[in-house]
Amino acid sequence: MKTKFGKPMRKHFLFQNSWLNMNHGSFGAIPRCIRKCLHEKQDLVESSPDSFIRFDYAKHLLESRTAIATLVKAPVQSIALVPNATTGIDTILRNLEYSRGDYILTFSTVYGAAERTALHLSEVTGVQIANIPITYPMSDADILLLFLATVQNIGADQIKVAVFDTISFEPGVRMPFEALVQACRERNILSCVDGAHCIGQIPINLESLDPDFFVSNLHKWLFVPRGCAVLYVPPRNQALIRTTFPTSWGFTPRSTICRCQFQQSSDQSAFERLFESVGTMDYSPFLCVAEALRFRKQIGGENAIMLYNSQLAREGGRIMAQILGTDVLDNAESTLTRGLSMVNVQLPLHLKRLPGKETVDWICRTLVSEYHTFTPVFIHGHKIWTRVSAQVYLELDDFVFLGHIFKDICDRVKGGVVGGNSDTKSLMLGKTTGLC
Repeated sequence: MKTKFGKPMRKHFLFQNSWLNMNHGSFGAIPRCIRKCLHEKQDLVESSPDSFIRFDYAKHLLESRTAIATLVKAPVQSIALVPNATTGIDTILRNLEYSRGDYILTFSTVYGAAERTALHLSEVTGVQIANIPITYPMSDADILLLFLATVQNIGADQIKVAVFDTISFEPGVRMPFEALVQACRERNILSCVDGAHCIGQIPINLESLDPDFFVSNLHKWLFVPRGCAVLYVPPRNQALIRTTFPTSWGFTPRSTICRCQFQQSSDQSAFERLFESVGTMDYSPFLCVAEALRFRKQIGGENAIMLYNSQLAREGGRIMAQILGTDVLDNAESTLTRGLSMVNVQLPLHLKRLPGKETVDWICRTLVSEYHTFTPVFIHGHKIWTRVSAQVYLELDDFVFLGHIFKDICDRVKGGVVGGNSDTKSLMLGKTTGLC
């Protein structure tokens, strides 16, 4: 019998009874059967390391690449697996060659690691960074207009690459990435789509989207073990990606022949071989993609999972905002939350009366240490927000409970002393009992 979504689904996961996992978006979580698969793959390596790593690993990797290529509707020859989205974005940006006057175009909501890669490249290559400031709520049309105005101001021929999200991390909102990809294509700007939160949360069709580069974590929303991400590079751009980071066996120098080689597949393209072996590490998470997709199919399939999560996020966020007397972050067209498994709820705190950074840090630490849960808390548009993730093992009662947790925390903050001594034992006792 198929397990119902909500509390019954928790038996498939590994959480402590006292832990309420409301932040699936940051690091993901794997079902028990996927952990079993992970251990089996590790045992397979350990049973005969040389045999597996040198001669068998490539065919297992191809199975995973084929599975994810089918899901995202892309040719398998355009798919590589990397440890995380940060590695993928870093690999793309560091492979591009920059000339004097070139720009990397980003938004102010760019992920911190991607921003730092761009800033480091600015230091070592001289490429300039143009950062488009956005403060939500904004319409998709206004975001696109800001992008086009920035391109016009700089000159499209000076912009080497534009980096933007499918779903930004803080706040967790959907960007008009489809329109941005098209705008880049029409102006001969390389589009680098950071889909870290994409696969498993919203549908994606890379054949129709046709970005120049695309990266997405698989360990966040697809139930693949950490760390595993997909790097998509269509054939037209694969010559631009000459090395992995760190550079390893797949790199082919332009002017010499390397002294030694490592056994690699002879029937695959240079791009595929490039990512086949990038130093010795545990590649077992890469080999669990097909099993993760099988699990998702068994519990209802991609559409059912995404529908449940998006509806839960929408209704759960509304209830939390009602408890707190605040708002959910969205625009008039409701496109910021469209189809998402995450929701951003404003906290009833006024930054003018509080030390912002210290308050956010205290709330985050208190959530873990006293309430045995966590959701990212951040400042955006001079307000304090929390980003909450829906997932198949959660239900509305969990959002109600989290709303009351934040009400208690915010009351303590308003009391004037960050890190106050309000009693949370009775609140936690009721929730812990409910989880057992």
